[in-house]
Amino acid sequence: MPETILTSEKPSNSSPLNPPSRIICHVCQKQFSQYTCPRCNSRYCSLHCYKSHSLRCTESFMQENVVDELRQLQPDDQTKRKMLEILKRVHLEEETNPLDEDVDDSTLSDETIQKILSGGEVNVNDLSLEEKKRFQRALASGELSKMIEPWDPWWLKPAARTICLSKDGSRLVQSTVSPEDDPEINQPSEIPHGPETALPSLRKLISTEPSPLLAVHLIDIVYSYCFTLRAYNGDWQYDALGSAMVVLSISCVLGQAAQPETVREALCCCLEQTCSPAYRHIGGLQFGLTLVDDITSLLSLGGPALICMLCDLQRMIVAAERELKSEKQSKLRKSEMKNKLKLAERKVYFIMCWVQEQPGEAWSSLATIVSAEKSWLMDHGGNKSFSKTEKNVAENKGKALIEEM
Repeated sequence: MPETILTSEKPSNSSPLNPPSRIICHVCQKQFSQYTCPRCNSRYCSLHCYKSHSLRCTESFMQENVVDELRQLQPDDQTKRKMLEILKRVHLEEETNPLDEDVDDSTLSDETIQKILSGGEVNVNDLSLEEKKRFQRALASGELSKMIEPWDPWWLKPAARTICLSKDGSRLVQSTVSPEDDPEINQPSEIPHGPETALPSLRKLISTEPSPLLAVHLIDIVYSYCFTLRAYNGDWQYDALGSAMVVLSISCVLGQAAQPETVREALCCCLEQTCSPAYRHIGGLQFGLTLVDDITSLLSLGGPALICMLCDLQRMIVAAERELKSEKQSKLRKSEMKNKLKLAERKVYFIMCWVQEQPGEAWSSLATIVSAEKSWLMDHGGNKSFSKTEKNVAENKGKALIEEM
C-alpha cells in the first residue's frame, strides 16, 4: 500500500495495515519534512529551507534574546568597561582588516560611549550604521555571550534535594496574598512551586488502567523541559510562547502525539531533534548527552521534584496560551497552535497526577535505566543519526519497562 502524503500538520495514526503518513515541506513543497521550526512550528526538510522560511524565526529571535539579556544586566562599572572594551576591540579588528571595503575611519560616537558609561539603556535603534555592523559582528563571534551570566539549573542545586510536598501533591505552605496584591509572587524562585491544589486520583480522570508506557513518555517530557530551560538560560517567562513551541518541537509525545515504547526510542527521538539544523548550533550531540544527565538528576530527586518540574512546565504552557491571544497570526494558525498547547497542557497534568501515585523506588530504577541508555548512546551515537531503524524497533519490542522497574 503506498504511503499517504499530507500537507497538514495533524498527526496520523499508523499501523501495519496503515503506513505512517508523510508531511510535505512547507517551504519548498518538494521534499518530505523532517523537522519542525521551534518558533512558528512550521515543518521543513533541510537547513536551506529553515533559513529561508522566515527571517523573524532565524535572525530576529536570536537578536531579541541577546539584546534583552544585555538590557537586564546591572549597569555596574565592570559591565560598562567590558562592553566598551568589546566594542572598541571589534572596531580595531575592522580597521586592521584590509579585505573589508566597508570599514571607514569612524569610531564609536561620543553619545554612545556616554550612554554606556552612564548606565543608560542603549538599543540597536540608537546605534549608527557602523555601530550596528560592529554589534552584529560581536554577536556572531560570541563576544557578547560572555557577558551573560551562565544559568545553574535548579535541579542541580542543594535546595532541590529537600523538596517536600503534601500527600496529595500540593504545596505544604500556601500563600494567603493574591498575585494582584503582591507581584513578587509570580517572580521565579530558585525551585519551581508545586501545585496549589491537591492532585486528583487517576481513577477520577480515567476509567481504565494507565498505560505502562507513561514512564517512557515522562522521559521525553523531562528532556524537552530541560532543553528549553537551558536554551532560554532558565528564563522561559521572557518568551513563554516561544519556550512552549520549543518544548513541542523537541517532545514527540507533546508535539506530535507519538507513543515511544522504550527509553532508548524516546531518547533517540529527542536527540534527533537536538542535532537537527534548527538546534545543532546550541551544542548538538554533546549538549543532548548533558540533557540525558539532567534527566537522571531529576529522577534521582524523586517524585516531589518531578511534580514541581511538571507544574512549572504546565505554567509555561498556560502562559503561552495567554500570549497567543495577542499574537498577530491568521485565525487558522492561531487555532492550530491553541489546540496543540491545550492538548499538551492536559497531557502534562495527567502525567503529573500519575507521578504522584508512583512509589519512590520507581524513580531510582528508571534513573538507572536512563544512565545505561546513555552509555549505549555514547557507544553507538557517533554518527549523530538517531532515526529508528526496523532492527532497533524489533529488538525493543520485547522489553517491558515497568516489569524492570
